[in-house]
Amino acid sequence: MADRGDRIVHVLEEAFVGLMTADPAAFRHKFRKMAAEPFAFYRGSACLFYADMAELPDEWTDDRTSRIWIQGDLHAQNFGTYMDAEGTLVFDVNDFDEAYLGSFTWDLRRFAASMALLGWRKALPDSVITDLIRTYVSAYVTQVRAFADHPNDELFSLRLDNTEGALHRVLQRARLATRIGLLDEKTVIVDYERRFRRDREGIHELTPAVRAAVAEAFASYLDTIPTGKRASSRTYTVKDVIGRSGFGIGSAGLHAYNILVEGRTQALENDVVLSMKQANVAAPSRIVSDQGIRDYFTDHGHRTAVSQRALQAHADPWLGHTQIDGVGYVVAELSPYEADLDWSDLTEPADLLPVLGYLGRATAKMHCVADEDSAQTLVAFQCEEAIAGVIGDRAEAFTDSIISFALDYARQTREDHRLFVDAFREGRIRGVGSTA
Repeated sequence: MADRGDRIVHVLEEAFVGLMTADPAAFRHKFRKMAAEPFAFYRGSACLFYADMAELPDEWTDDRTSRIWIQGDLHAQNFGTYMDAEGTLVFDVNDFDEAYLGSFTWDLRRFAASMALLGWRKALPDSVITDLIRTYVSAYVTQVRAFADHPNDELFSLRLDNTEGALHRVLQRARLATRIGLLDEKTVIVDYERRFRRDREGIHELTPAVRAAVAEAFASYLDTIPTGKRASSRTYTVKDVIGRSGFGIGSAGLHAYNILVEGRTQALENDVVLSMKQANVAAPSRIVSDQGIRDYFTDHGHRTAVSQRALQAHADPWLGHTQIDGVGYVVAELSPYEADLDWSDLTEPADLLPVLGYLGRATAKMHCVADEDSAQTLVAFQCEEAIAGVIGDRAEAFTDSIISFALDYARQTREDHRLFVDAFREGRIRGVGSTA
């Protein structure tokens, strides 16, 4: 397995060389998190997954199904709640940092393998893991066919009124959250005006030069909000800005800022917190050679925002993008209504199976529906028709292929995790400095 260990090191170095050079400490922290257990390694190594996908045959793709908008890093912990632009609480995919165009099977494979890893961590036998993945893929295929047979797929979503069990409880928990609660957590009132707290971990003050650059970038961002989602100019008045670090296993070394704006009225309870985060290279883009896709995006911030609108019906009205020193950033609201599914509470197959059915439907929706304001022109066909067509009457064979891949790749990932830990401990990953 020495060659596989060298491959892991090479892929990680190639993917992160620039960011590791700029902030080796952040990557030492990222890699220590990845070293904790196989699922954490899997979450942080999407680049390795796609390097493997580039060499794996895929009978389920053709000219259309290899060019679907995909989430790009679909794993068990990338689902949660959000408040859509219509004011409805929705359970759906909630991370689009790796979104791109590629084979629809990549999302399914990546999620299914994550469930195999999660099932192994819960000491579930392969027979049960197989049932879980079969439930997920079967729900996906059924929902895709429903979209193909019945237009107006943007009307479908997982909501309070059509979910039960664990997902319904997550939505209920999100419903209890309040904007004022988020503001109390992140801000303080000073002289009758709201300002960010400076005593929180990961928060830092900006130099005048950086603050000016962020202000200029924010002004440019406003032009990227779709006309149908723009509010009055007062809404976007900037009240405070801070720097932010120490977030996400996949965001090591990336710059980010929080921006406090006025909101729809001058009442302090309506203030809004925005995130302006440096966008990274999407993992699938490393193996998609289509120059037309590459040329479509001005930068990775633009790519992230366009992809999210293509994948998410009624996307965040604050969603947009900008640049600082030629580097792309994505801008979105830090919403109080985001709640994640706690997988640690789901231990028995009877609890897990309904959840997998819901997530299969959510994945189908993501592949088949675009926000009416997405304005994207890269996919000019009905994705549900293309996917349903390539699966045809072979749904069982399609499902079996995803199950087989997931079990095999989960086993490979557990071994990859061991090889990664050894390489990291031995100092074989260049660019992160000493592991001492």
